[in-house]
Amino acid sequence: LAGVSLATRKLGSLTKPIVTISIDGDVLTIQTKSTFKSTEVSFKLGEEFEETTADDRKTKSIVTLDDGSLTQVQKWNGKETTIKRRLVDGKMVVECTMNNVTCIRIYEKARGH
Repeated sequence: LAGVSLATRKLGSLTKPIVTISIDGDVLTIQTKSTFKSTEVSFKLGEEFEETTADDRKTKSIVTLDDGSLTQVQKWNGKETTIKRRLVDGKMVVECTMNNVTCIRIYEKARGH
């Protein structure tokens, strides 16, 4: 991502975060825990909210549910990124797209969960 230092990208690529997505009524929470940095964000589908990302960007975000994918659009400083989270064969596939470049990260279900 533009504006993310090389050191931060390298550390981020080495982490094995634990992601928990939960729902309480109409509020969803995405909690990400790693040795590098932990974040938690709560929101309602279709409603814009302010988010401070793991790399300290202050964004305006909105999350929708489209064809079984949680689609999140983050906007900041005239820039935009899209994060799609979906389940494929019991794994969570996360696609992050910015400026026509997409990275994909695949999460496996933690043992005992």
